Amino acid sequence: MTPRHRLPLGRRKLLVALGGAAVAAPAVAAVAPHALAGTSPDDGASRAQAAGALPLTVVNSTGSFGNADVHVYIVGNQDGRQVRVTPDGTLAPVALSDNGPDGYADYALGLSGSGETRLSLPYMSGRIYVALGQKLKFKVVTDGAGRPALQYPAGWVTSDPNYRVLHDCAEFTYNASGMFCNTTMVDMFSVPLSIRLTGAQDQTTGTVRAGGRAAAFAALRQVEEFAPLVVDDTRVIAPGHGLDAGLFPRDYLAPYIDEVWSLYTGRDLTVTTDAGTFTGRVRGDRLTFDGPAPVSFAKPSTRDVLFCDGALAAPNDGTTGPVAAVLGAGFNRSTLHSFAAQPTTDAASFYRTGVTNHYARAMHAATEDGRAYGFAFDDVAGFASYIQDTAPTGIRLTLTAF
Repeated sequence: MTPRHRLPLGRRKLLVALGGAAVAAPAVAAVAPHALAGTSPDDGASRAQAAGALPLTVVNSTGSFGNADVHVYIVGNQDGRQVRVTPDGTLAPVALSDNGPDGYADYALGLSGSGETRLSLPYMSGRIYVALGQKLKFKVVTDGAGRPALQYPAGWVTSDPNYRVLHDCAEFTYNASGMFCNTTMVDMFSVPLSIRLTGAQDQTTGTVRAGGRAAAFAALRQVEEFAPLVVDDTRVIAPGHGLDAGLFPRDYLAPYIDEVWSLYTGRDLTVTTDAGTFTGRVRGDRLTFDGPAPVSFAKPSTRDVLFCDGALAAPNDGTTGPVAAVLGAGFNRSTLHSFAAQPTTDAASFYRTGVTNHYARAMHAATEDGRAYGFAFDDVAGFASYIQDTAPTGIRLTLTAF
């Protein structure tokens, strides 16, 4: 499997944009979610797949909720339009008229009375949301260009109407190039989900080990700065969103960032990407690299590291973007001070310092294969819960036991 940091980095910009857009109502998530393939089908292929050629099987193995209490939503983008999947597997553009008397659109797809539920996915980029016990409240609004657009749930915002709803999502892009999908904890972790993708290969990702959810919640409650991110037994909020909400220290990573900046004032840091090897030192107030192209970075803040944005923003330029991705991973995994050659590929060396991204550490510890999307650059060196197939024949989303 090709690590996502070696694929076009435009997806990460959209990842951050979606997370940010969903924070403040009535902001609109009018961009595609995290798992973007970077390739659009031609119009003819898109029309041919409009009814949905890829079988999607949803399996309720929670052991805590019956099928009648599980609600599925498939929403996202196609050809620049905000769309949703209807129960018969076709795409429908979101419309203001979809909002009911309560002001919200009911896009729920119910599960079969028992056993597995079979749905279809058309070509689109989007998210598969699952909500347990209650339905999610989506709202169609008008974006800045006057087009209908969808407000996504923001489970890390106390004023969001879905804050008390137990829900989570997986992400995907399905187009002429194949299926690209992942489970994600970039924003929060609530419902254990796994994806099985069949086609040229048979792959599974995201499976939470037995007791893994409870262990993750418990581990974060043991770290003073991270404990406020645990919302009862409903979810854990990612620390970046916690920082914005005043639940997480704004300068938490500052001591580690300062150590890295001090260390590489007097020695070289090398970063190897597909474009080649970059060699850098801190000169003045910037970490400056020579190599295939000159790139440099201002000292990041804690927020920059947690969101992999700001000073660590990754443009899709083939040089600055890949180096930013590796630096972002190194800061989150706390490997930059210990290893002068990046990226580090030995998971045993991750999260070994007291000041580290304990949230990402707990997410990885919770999964059977150690892969998770605990932060935006978690795909560096292939540690994200991401799979792809250029000839997919089916996708299976399983809600696993709590």
